[in-house]
Amino acid sequence: MHLERCNSGMSSVALLVSPLLLLLSLASAELQRVQHAPKEDGSLTVLAVGDWGRGGQYNQTLVAEQMGVIGEKLNADFIISTGDNFYNDGLSGDNDTAFFKASFTEIYTAESLQKPWYIVLGNHDYTGDALAQQSPAIREVDSRWISVNKSFIVESEIVEFFLVDTSPFVLKYWNESKFDWRNVAPRDTYIANLLKDLEDALTESKATWKIVVGHHPISSGCEHGNTTELREHLLPVLKAHGVHMYLNGHDHCLQRISSIDR
Repeated sequence: MHLERCNSGMSSVALLVSPLLLLLSLASAELQRVQHAPKEDGSLTVLAVGDWGRGGQYNQTLVAEQMGVIGEKLNADFIISTGDNFYNDGLSGDNDTAFFKASFTEIYTAESLQKPWYIVLGNHDYTGDALAQQSPAIREVDSRWISVNKSFIVESEIVEFFLVDTSPFVLKYWNESKFDWRNVAPRDTYIANLLKDLEDALTESKATWKIVVGHHPISSGCEHGNTTELREHLLPVLKAHGVHMYLNGHDHCLQRISSIDR
């Protein structure tokens, strides 16, 4: 994904599937923000990957090698992970550093990938310790790893990425005891607060491009199909607030980015 300013002052976007970071302290009712400066010419190049944490297996290493090639060619500014970062059951805790290194640090070794990685969680991350990936202890293992909260915003002047925790929306997960719902339950309150915070942030946004990132697809022709709960609760918010793109993982096919139908 490459974004840049045009002569008209607007921005163009084309899909092409360490700057100083400033964490802004905000009121607890607001989504936390991370600032990431674009290139000097105002452009920004972003790589996105999802459903990847395999200890190097299932072609993860091969994909990582190609990401390194593309990242160098395009001079990527940062990487977004759309979740399911560690299979099959996330991290066991913030001391699960061996698996973290085997699935992340020791895989994405290309120089072009030594950039910030902004992280959302997937359903497989929730069947382990769902709080571990936000732990400062994990960040100390690899400073590229940035998951300041389960939902947060990455600001980069012309574009804002709104990273949204979608697993709690999916009702069937709540009937399975293996999911770690600490700091999430009760579900209805968590979802209502998250949607309110997202609406407030989208309303206030002055970015030319507004891109929402989640793990689950809103609409999909692949195996998992549409996510009914996101179509009911999240999609109306995206339509009402001028979101230009929704980026997701979960379905293991080439369908990763969809525009917001209006």
